[in-house]
Amino acid sequence: MTLLKDILYRVGLEQVVGSTAVDIRNVAFDSRKVALNDLFIAIKGAVVDGHKYIKQACDQGAVAIVCEELPDLIVNGITYVQVRDSSEALAYIADNFFEQPSKELVLVGVTGTNGKTTVATLLHQLYVKMGYAVGLLSTVENKIGNTVLPATHTTPDSLTINSLMRQMVAAGLTHCFMEVSSHGIDQNRTLGLDFDGGIFTNLTHDHLDYHKDFKTYRNVKKRFFDGLKSQAFALTNQDDKNGAFMLQNTKARVQTYAQKSLADFKVQVLEQQISGQLLKIDGQEVWVKLIGGFNAYNLMAIYACATLLEADRLSVLQHISTLESVSGRFQYYVSPKGVTAIVDYAHTPDALENVLGTIADLRTGNETLITVVGCGGDRDTTKRPKMAAVATHWSNKVIFTSDNPRSEAPEAIITQMEAGVPAHEFKKFVSIVDRRQAIKTAVQMAEAGDLILIAGKGHETYQEIAGVRHDFDDYKIATEFLNDQTA
Repeated sequence: MTLLKDILYRVGLEQVVGSTAVDIRNVAFDSRKVALNDLFIAIKGAVVDGHKYIKQACDQGAVAIVCEELPDLIVNGITYVQVRDSSEALAYIADNFFEQPSKELVLVGVTGTNGKTTVATLLHQLYVKMGYAVGLLSTVENKIGNTVLPATHTTPDSLTINSLMRQMVAAGLTHCFMEVSSHGIDQNRTLGLDFDGGIFTNLTHDHLDYHKDFKTYRNVKKRFFDGLKSQAFALTNQDDKNGAFMLQNTKARVQTYAQKSLADFKVQVLEQQISGQLLKIDGQEVWVKLIGGFNAYNLMAIYACATLLEADRLSVLQHISTLESVSGRFQYYVSPKGVTAIVDYAHTPDALENVLGTIADLRTGNETLITVVGCGGDRDTTKRPKMAAVATHWSNKVIFTSDNPRSEAPEAIITQMEAGVPAHEFKKFVSIVDRRQAIKTAVQMAEAGDLILIAGKGHETYQEIAGVRHDFDDYKIATEFLNDQTA
């Protein structure tokens, strides 16, 4: 049991009605999870206002309520804590309730539009190889040592984050690498966490359905670096035009990495094949299994981070050469017939162009490149025509199809994509709403030596249609069709 007064530290209090000397069994912001002697925090969300469920929480046994607006009915025996911002209060209360576990870990956050999952996951993989006990919070999965937990959000809610980190500490872990999304920053989910380092990968067109404009999106990302402590490091991609902006007001130690600019850490691509590439990192040549210029940036960020955390440089380079690709990130398969299929999570115009550009560098000139791509429903609509334009520019043939249409009509999403195709490239594309059929068609079109890119869903093992998730794995489906090909 925890005393309420002991977990209100740093919370922006407006007023308290009742006693703070009450025992709290647990903390919840979902009224359905409230039980006897719990603290309920009423959050004003984008869709649901938790203030509407204060009475329900009280009926279920809550002994304390944190809210921005006091309810009309004050129940005797229940403590009401009014705060200026409930999501901010949730972050600090969660941190305090779990006894500030992030202070007992070496915690590094990775933010940016593309590369967050790859950098965080490969840092985890690297540190495991170097013998550390490490945790991971990512889009694909959360890990506490060898225990794998499903991930529902890129950045979980504050209670989940602190609960997982407390479990990491209890399991003897020393480090944690986590993705930090713009939604997570904006909703204060990472507030109060004690980061020892922050990494900025890049910033491109994404999430404008939520942030409304690029400037707001950029400024939210910057808030993460603004909040870093002076003892931490802030590592930025110097080649990205927003890299320097991210660090304008940070108190942390500024470090940079780049391929093209002057930087503290420099990487150069010397050679690449479908099986990997030769890089020069800080003057040392190293063969790695991940290909593409975008992965050269990711690996440079990983090397720089490990170096800033005082790992041995040569040991880091040695282990970087053994790192395996992250699920659904340029994951490829060569069929018995000699067709190469590549599955990638690329779901922004910039990410798609990076992947297609990498494939272009690998081509000898005679292969046909077939791209299968869609756009998610209930998300930023402005990137749909841009995604289509990028796909048709770089590919010989394109199939527009469904991604996760969610509540939208997939035909309408595809129509918006088609609007981005220049008139002189109309003959390049066809539209097939059914994603499975689209992948099958791409395989049927491919000859020996050709390449198929299946973009947008990557590691996901489902397709969400009209609110229902159906089993769907791009890589599994593609390999099944490819293996059924006759030679």
